[in-house]
Amino acid sequence: MTTQRRSYETGHKPKCLVIVDETTEWDRAVYYASRWAVRIGGGVVMLRIIEIEDQNQQWLGVADIMRAEAHEDADAALDRASGRANGIAAITPERVIREGDPIEQILDVIDKDVDITMLVLAANPGPEGPGPIITMTVGVVGSFPIPVVVVPGDLSDADIDALS
Repeated sequence: MTTQRRSYETGHKPKCLVIVDETTEWDRAVYYASRWAVRIGGGVVMLRIIEIEDQNQQWLGVADIMRAEAHEDADAALDRASGRANGIAAITPERVIREGDPIEQILDVIDKDVDITMLVLAANPGPEGPGPIITMTVGVVGSFPIPVVVVPGDLSDADIDALS
């Protein structure tokens, strides 16, 4: 992946990519990204990834129903996150739903949007670990085409305001 970033060229604007998943700390990433976007006049792209299990052909009808339900859940999650971003910074983020391997999908979204300048993730502060996306990302972050910002999950709004 060698797509040149163009976010600061004429006709473009910088955007950050935020993953909206089932974790409770996604809100911290959305808050940080929204504050960052409003401060620099940029945008936010929110990504929800649906991990599709291998589906047996004899259960194709059930698989289709499960996929449709997963898309409905993804839309609902992005509605909540978009509402939060709008409430924080009066912005309307772009919304993307993808199916498949999370790292592959994140990299593909970055590759296809030359204005994305950073990936914003939030880390779970609890003893169970930082969260599934951060855990998956650690092994490949050194080869990411953009910076990765990890927001501690226990930062307050005021703490994030001071940083963004």
